[in-house]
Amino acid sequence: MTAVVFQIVQLVLVVAAAPLLTGVVRLVKARLNGRRGPSPLQPYRDLARLLRKDVLVTDTASWLFQAAPYAVFVLTWLAASLVPTFATGFALAPAADLILLAGLLGTARAVQALAALDTGTAFGGIGASREMMIAALAEPAMLMVVLSLAILVGTTAAPAVVEALAQGSVGVRVSLAMALVTLVMVALAETGRVPIDNPATHLELTMVHEAMVLEYSGRHLALIELAGMLRLLLFVSLIGAVFVPWTLLPRDGAPAMALLGLVAYGAKLLVAAVLLGLFETSIAKMRVFRVAEFLGVAFLVGVMAAIFLFVSRGIGP
Repeated sequence: MTAVVFQIVQLVLVVAAAPLLTGVVRLVKARLNGRRGPSPLQPYRDLARLLRKDVLVTDTASWLFQAAPYAVFVLTWLAASLVPTFATGFALAPAADLILLAGLLGTARAVQALAALDTGTAFGGIGASREMMIAALAEPAMLMVVLSLAILVGTTAAPAVVEALAQGSVGVRVSLAMALVTLVMVALAETGRVPIDNPATHLELTMVHEAMVLEYSGRHLALIELAGMLRLLLFVSLIGAVFVPWTLLPRDGAPAMALLGLVAYGAKLLVAAVLLGLFETSIAKMRVFRVAEFLGVAFLVGVMAAIFLFVSRGIGP
């Protein structure tokens, strides 16, 4: 029963905290640029305004265009709910596999790209092609991080990985630091953040994600925007759970200690928002054709992390 309660809390928590995380990042960036900036609650107001607006659908769009926002939101929400946030003993923990997370995110991306192509507009085609290019480079790097954790812990189940790392039995390893660097680089690409993309602009020559959603309006656009916020929260939660796991409530822990995990999770989100805002303010967006180099480096670092673990555990010849 406790696992079911924790799962319900996590489902509500991720969808409620995602807009706040985005709002804090925007506020931090505005303050660092010398502006007052919007309230951290502004994303909630924007979503509520979009939900009240009518939906406009082009005549050239099929049913896929209208179904895609719901599919993308549900798949991303499910993936975010599988990442341990404040506890590891939730109801869907047996299904919380890191490979499954990558599959859910990849499916959501494919559905959104197909919907962008469905309207037949030039912007949709540009955004979809760029998104698939980034995905083809980011997913192998993500899988190298999963492989490194699997070699270290012996499983790809997220709760088991978190609990093993929280016990401190693996010690401090250079390969873990390299896996963290790879995951951060992949997260920047997967969430469309600077230097890969800039969600605050609509420039024809540079935009990726925004080009795919230009035809959406009303509740459809609200679902797409909320799914993007959930994707950012997912990667922040994953980084915090895997590399800062000591505040998560284990499966055999006292349920009363879940409050400490919730407070610690909020602190992780706040620190991540400040660091992300600082990073995006201090770096410029790169050219689209240099994204391959960026993600190529991420893949190579991930491969080196896996090789170091492979050799250090004595598995090699």
